[in-house]
Amino acid sequence: MSLNVLTTENAEEKSAVVLNDVKAKFGFVPNLMGVFAHSPEALKGYLTLGELVDQTSLSPTERQIVLLGVSEENNCEYCIAAHSTISSMQGIDADVVNAVRENRAIADIKLEGLRRFTKAVVSKRGFVSDEDIREFESVGYTKKNVLEVILATAMKTLSNYTNHIAKTPLDEAFEPARWKATAA
Repeated sequence: MSLNVLTTENAEEKSAVVLNDVKAKFGFVPNLMGVFAHSPEALKGYLTLGELVDQTSLSPTERQIVLLGVSEENNCEYCIAAHSTISSMQGIDADVVNAVRENRAIADIKLEGLRRFTKAVVSKRGFVSDEDIREFESVGYTKKNVLEVILATAMKTLSNYTNHIAKTPLDEAFEPARWKATAA
């Protein structure tokens, strides 16, 4: 099956309207959005999940750690490059971003706890242990944060899997942050 990148010109009307909104907001239509345009519901669902993730109590740095962490665990080259670029635009510490990209510990204990918990959620398919949750809470996170990590994981899993199936080409805007998965 081929999930090519659609544009406002060749997407169905419902998707074209959303793609125009994306272009107005970001200045361009990322290729992932063009792939999602095959289903206006998937496109809207992903964007809505993204808005909800942005409303969580997690800071911008914490949100990017989760989004990058899910993408690293799922070996999503497109999303790692995209979120590395977004992180840079948001002024997030490059050492933190690189630690997640390289699957190594973050120096900050609390942020490392978030990275480790995110990795556990993804690698264990949600079957985290009580100990995983205790460790997460011991560095200052809450039960609310557990659910916020799950929300962000759902969002990124949607895009990671879509990119795997579509083999979404990397946008020029994300090229400087290209990342190569170590295992697929």
